[in-house]
Amino acid sequence: MFDKFTTRHIGVSRESDLKAMLETIGVGSVEELIAQVIPQSIRLKKPIALPAEGMSEYEYAAHIRSLAERNRCLRSFIGMGYYPNAVPAAVVRNVFENPAWYTSYTPYQAEISQGRLEALLNFQTAVISLTGMQIGNCSLLDEGTAAAEAMLMMFALRSREAVREGRCQLFVDRNLFPQTLDVLLTRSEPFGIELIVDDYDQYEFTGKEFGAVVQYPAADGHVRDYAAFAAAAHAKGALVTVVADLLSLALLKAPGEWGADIAVGSSQRLGTPMGFGGPSAGYMTTREAYKRNMPGRIIGVSVDRLGRKALRMSLQMREQHIKREKATSNICTASALMASMTGFYCVYNGPEGLRRAAETAHGAAAAVARGLEALDYKLAHRSFFDTLEVEAEAAVIQSLALESGINFHYPSEGRVRMSFDEVTTPAEVDEVIRIFAEAKGRKPKAAKGPAEEAIPAELRRTSAYLTEPVFNTYRCESDLMRYIKRLELRDISLANSMISLGSCTMKLNAASEMLPLSLAGFQNMHPFAPADQAEGYLQLIAELEKDLAAITGFAACSLQPNSGAAGEYTGLMVIRAYHQSRGQGYRNIVLIPASAHGTNPASAAMAGMKIVTVACDDKGNIDVGDLKAKAQEHSSELAGMMITYPSTHGVFESRIREIVDAVHDAGGQVYMDGANMNAQVGLTNPGYIGADVCHLNLHKTFAMPHGGGGPGVGPICVAEHLRAFLPSHPIVPTGGEEGITAVASAPWGSAMLLPITYGYIKMLGADGLRRCTEMAIVNANYMSAALRGEYRTYYSGETGRVGHEMILDLTNFKHDYNIDCGDIARRLMDYGFHAPTLSFPVHETLMVEPTESEPKAEMDRFIAALVQIKRECEAAAGQTDNVVANAPHTAPELCGEWTHPYSREEAAFPLEWIREAKFFPYVSKIDNGYGDRNLCCRNTD
Repeated sequence: MFDKFTTRHIGVSRESDLKAMLETIGVGSVEELIAQVIPQSIRLKKPIALPAEGMSEYEYAAHIRSLAERNRCLRSFIGMGYYPNAVPAAVVRNVFENPAWYTSYTPYQAEISQGRLEALLNFQTAVISLTGMQIGNCSLLDEGTAAAEAMLMMFALRSREAVREGRCQLFVDRNLFPQTLDVLLTRSEPFGIELIVDDYDQYEFTGKEFGAVVQYPAADGHVRDYAAFAAAAHAKGALVTVVADLLSLALLKAPGEWGADIAVGSSQRLGTPMGFGGPSAGYMTTREAYKRNMPGRIIGVSVDRLGRKALRMSLQMREQHIKREKATSNICTASALMASMTGFYCVYNGPEGLRRAAETAHGAAAAVARGLEALDYKLAHRSFFDTLEVEAEAAVIQSLALESGINFHYPSEGRVRMSFDEVTTPAEVDEVIRIFAEAKGRKPKAAKGPAEEAIPAELRRTSAYLTEPVFNTYRCESDLMRYIKRLELRDISLANSMISLGSCTMKLNAASEMLPLSLAGFQNMHPFAPADQAEGYLQLIAELEKDLAAITGFAACSLQPNSGAAGEYTGLMVIRAYHQSRGQGYRNIVLIPASAHGTNPASAAMAGMKIVTVACDDKGNIDVGDLKAKAQEHSSELAGMMITYPSTHGVFESRIREIVDAVHDAGGQVYMDGANMNAQVGLTNPGYIGADVCHLNLHKTFAMPHGGGGPGVGPICVAEHLRAFLPSHPIVPTGGEEGITAVASAPWGSAMLLPITYGYIKMLGADGLRRCTEMAIVNANYMSAALRGEYRTYYSGETGRVGHEMILDLTNFKHDYNIDCGDIARRLMDYGFHAPTLSFPVHETLMVEPTESEPKAEMDRFIAALVQIKRECEAAAGQTDNVVANAPHTAPELCGEWTHPYSREEAAFPLEWIREAKFFPYVSKIDNGYGDRNLCCRNTD
């Protein structure tokens, strides 16, 4: 009999440990505790409709391999934003498959994130250099949503005069990838932005436009000179965004050199797999003047307490949703892991490697172009980089291509499009020409004479790129491996210790869930490949949608949203479409509790909603009286309510059904934020409670890793009446019969990640899923009870219990010890821990979520650290030079001159067990203000 995965995933596996924990809590059984935590009125009466027993890890490995083998990965020349490429094995092995890289959190605690921050700084530096801009961010979600972010950024940059004039038109060139256009349509509609889709070379600006979007090279491969177009746009006060292919910029003139204001796109072809659509890192670069309007995260250079160079997230760009309802973006998750991989790809290849890759793709396209013209085929354009569009009978070409194991793109019955890449071989070039020759019943002809220049002289790149030392040092694998390891050792991840971030659910990302991501059947599939080639993926997707719907108590699911915030937005847009279908499009008010995570009001603002804040009482619960009054007051315009359950304060509110009924009675829909779903699975669910839609953070509850700040996946599940409005896609059929337009570039978002959650569910089964939830609640209540004598739990339920997380009250520390919450967070680094969530949702508190994956011994170490730090605070009262305020302490400081009143040993080894595996922070306390005043977001070393 195989071991059960449940006992491997759940940290507390010994009965003696569980018994001791329950004694500390003060209950006789797990069931007794759950009865005190979750209101009986919302407890499920029967198990989830899934198999009770899960597969063993061995059984799952065989099952997932069989699905991967059902994906027939033909040689793809489809292009359309997704390309095969030479992902360096050293990066796959040392980053993609390395838990030290994929289990780390967003680098909010910069002092213990220096490795990831440098990797992301490399990504920024590369995209800034290639695009010829001055400022870049450290990744967005994908190309389509990056273009949408640029649209809204240009909209927000309108002058006061333009706002008064009502400038709300956006020119979009017709020759744009259809998935990008679809996302622009989705994101523009709530703002009243009018898209003018036309040909760039025939359009005349009227002065009503605030911006323009073009693609470089164009979707059909045409390399076009946009300089005059950009000048015309600027003359009329409009900004220009270019969706640029990064690899092409090794040969093409940089957008910043011909007048673009913003460059966006995907970095997928620079070192990450196609993965049936994702994840891959989107990018955005812009001019210095617009740096404070850029969405997402910017990595910048600062200094620490000792004057050493230190990296951090700059300009408060960690999350734009801190602006709440005034936000111009709801970006939360990025694609940091994939951005790091792209950065290392550029480090390993350098400028000469990128040029070589670009020349291979371009050379293949040029050779095929000559061969096709020799066969009397007509090309759509003679200026191209890697993509050709040719007049041909698509059905005939497709039949012959499939026989040869090749996929092209077929935009119409009379046209074939093909994109070449850095791994195209001369034999493949010959085979492509042979297919077209056979379609005419002819033999391939040898082209005569030199190839014509396919890139116009005025658009050839002459400026240098990737000139920084980091891109010109690491050419052999030994060097690269050691560089990656040096960066890895500067960070804390789940490979070091527990990360008890409340609201973030940093649980185990089991190896058995992660291994399938390296299978070729999942990595090498193009998202627009014919369905009969993707049977394994499609079976997995169908089963996962069904399982997630069963877990949430809903009727249907969409996996397209590629982040939690994107899931929020999608859920609201589905609600919006539902009201519009009933002739009630005027319903645009959303009720949001004051305690809600900042993405809730930001997502509502992005969906064109008006936000009305609902008060919370002194116990952290929604003020039901205030809710009912506001629901009734706005009943004629109420679209719905966004509610997190259990609440952001970590408490199951007993009046939740009353809240739901009040919203429904006022004509609204109930959106349930899935951030805290780890406290619901198997015990209750949004559908049973009465909600209409929820999103799920698969990178939280369902075991996907956080990847240093992303990728994430944020699917939505909906009740039957909302099924018809699930998001569609312009190329691959998805969603409902009346589906909203796309919310991501790929039909199923970051599909390559889905085997992780699929495996989590299949290996746990219904019983294991429920047990995970129970133990998450047990662990949180154990830590709350164990710390009761030292730290007050700020909020608890009516029975004095918490849900799966709790808030520790440190609001008196500044007054009593002149030490604030941030000091304690940094002191935890000296103990080898990442801090809990800091000052959210209550200022000067720590929100702790141990998850079900942590063993009792690890929780006890964390408890001991918090207790000892409190002792240090008490001893430091009245002293400015103290061990907490000076934290963290680096190895060089400990070895140098020592002038502090406390000992080196107190600084480095405050508890005996720390000696066993000491983590030394790479830098000390960082000067945040210096980094903002002296913004540098490139790696100049």
